[in-house]
Amino acid sequence: RAKALALLQKYNQEPFHIFHGLTVEGTMRYFAQEMGEDEDFWGLVGLLHDVDFEKYPEQHCLKAPELLREGGVSEDIIHAVVSHGYGITVGCGATIETAPEHEMEKVLFAADELTGLIWAAALMRPSKSTKDMELKSLKKKYKSKGFAAGCSREVIQRGADQLGWDLAKLLTMTLQAMAESEDEIQKEMDAEEA
Repeated sequence: RAKALALLQKYNQEPFHIFHGLTVEGTMRYFAQEMGEDEDFWGLVGLLHDVDFEKYPEQHCLKAPELLREGGVSEDIIHAVVSHGYGITVGCGATIETAPEHEMEKVLFAADELTGLIWAAALMRPSKSTKDMELKSLKKKYKSKGFAAGCSREVIQRGADQLGWDLAKLLTMTLQAMAESEDEIQKEMDAEEA
């Protein structure tokens, strides 16, 4: 994990991007635990999924394999990282054609966008936290087209569909995952700034 975090930090200096990587890592670890899967492996995929986003936003998911291979990352993690962009056309005009195949890749695809929407909703709350957010409140924000418009509802719904889950299950589990990992992520961000 220390090597993966160093690799993420090599290509991402913005605190927001580090925070997002840690958030998706925590979310993926939660899902792995719930589904009886390898938490460390799922967590690494979450941590590294946007490794190329800050420096190469126009080539997001296209530049990642090169950066990850240079960092000694295994091909199964690389496939998972690339597949979270499936069907999305990036800035350079290419459409990501690597489909999520494994359950873990489908969870990453579904949860990535959703973590952004949930965090945006949390920042609107007096507590600035996910820990006291209710599903009802999240659903309301989700349905509001103008709220966190950059978080694609279509991608989130496609993710839920790939998993064979209803949207409520995906929203509930992702919110729970973020609430459970929030304090740990904040500690890590505080240590990073110190």
